[in-house]
Amino acid sequence: MSQENNAGIVNEFKFLDVGTLSDGEIEVVVKEKQPADDKKGYVPGYEFEIRLLGKPDPIGRVGLRIGNTKRVIMDIGHIGYEIKENYRGHRYAAKACNLVKSIAVAHGLQTLWILCDPGNIASRRTCEILGCDLVEIVNIPEGSEMYQRGERQACRYRWDLENYNEARRVWS
Repeated sequence: MSQENNAGIVNEFKFLDVGTLSDGEIEVVVKEKQPADDKKGYVPGYEFEIRLLGKPDPIGRVGLRIGNTKRVIMDIGHIGYEIKENYRGHRYAAKACNLVKSIAVAHGLQTLWILCDPGNIASRRTCEILGCDLVEIVNIPEGSEMYQRGERQACRYRWDLENYNEARRVWS
């Protein structure tokens, strides 16, 4: 199992061979595995394409960061997602988050943080569908990627993962 250093960045991290995860309607496929970068304060992460089952073209993306640094918990979150406009309204983001949840659990995470723009009603609805709790609305720190994209505030949602031990057994 991985260990975190004083900065909360995972040492001796090993990516899982997750293959394709599917719920029968969509599938998530690893597009990229991103190693930690201590100098930049980045934790390891997975970037997935979201596809309709059996279709080769992605309809969106979901990213999962593994680690509990202050930056992840307070500024960027563990999960980020985006669905192409033509495919919105079908709960694909929530379905994709539920699919990658077992990977987070297998890496020892029991709680995930999701940050989104307060005006992004669809993203906020995704968090509600997942059963996340809105903890607070925070100001985005200057210099962060979100700030550079023009975002000034973020809703911080806490997602306590259910069936923690059951999901861990699947990947162990």
